[in-house]
Amino acid sequence: MGVPKRLTEMQMKFAHEIVTNEGRKNGFECAKDAGYAEDSARVRASELQNPKLFPLVVKYIGELREEYQKKYAVTFERHIAELGKLRMEALKKGAWSAAINAEVARGKAAGLYIEQKIIRTGKIDDLSESELENRMKEIIDQYAPILEGVETKDLKEKVKAKQKQIRLKPGTKQTTESLKPLKTAKPDPDATSNSSS
Repeated sequence: MGVPKRLTEMQMKFAHEIVTNEGRKNGFECAKDAGYAEDSARVRASELQNPKLFPLVVKYIGELREEYQKKYAVTFERHIAELGKLRMEALKKGAWSAAINAEVARGKAAGLYIEQKIIRTGKIDDLSESELENRMKEIIDQYAPILEGVETKDLKEKVKAKQKQIRLKPGTKQTTESLKPLKTAKPDPDATSNSSS
């Protein structure tokens, strides 16, 4: 059996069904709609898409797909023109919101709008010196009620003094004063004499 020189009417119809219903119908449904018997449509669909068995059908399907891609391709000019038509139709019907949306979409497609997003993180490094000082003041004011017996002004002065001290002596270790007892305890002479008797 040789390869046929041309497609049959049913093969061409099958090819059109496959291309026009891409993603909506499977091969079995396309073969059935093309006129193949329901009990053999599944096998026929498989065979018709096999390039070894039916190279002309597969070639024709490829040509149809290429035509459809050219016909329905999204180009800049076609896209802008279509959005313009939609805007005009919306204006005729008084649908202002739809017309504005179509016009904005045309502007975006043409590159007239630039979308930018600024994401700020809460890093201390991103704050300026004045912003940092303001933030420190807010924190001190918020926690002032729980600070025991320390006035807010005193605390601010102590914080600034500590910062200045650290800045002036960056490499030196700070020594803490050793703890000294307030009084030296002396044995009570009366207490020792009472215990011995």
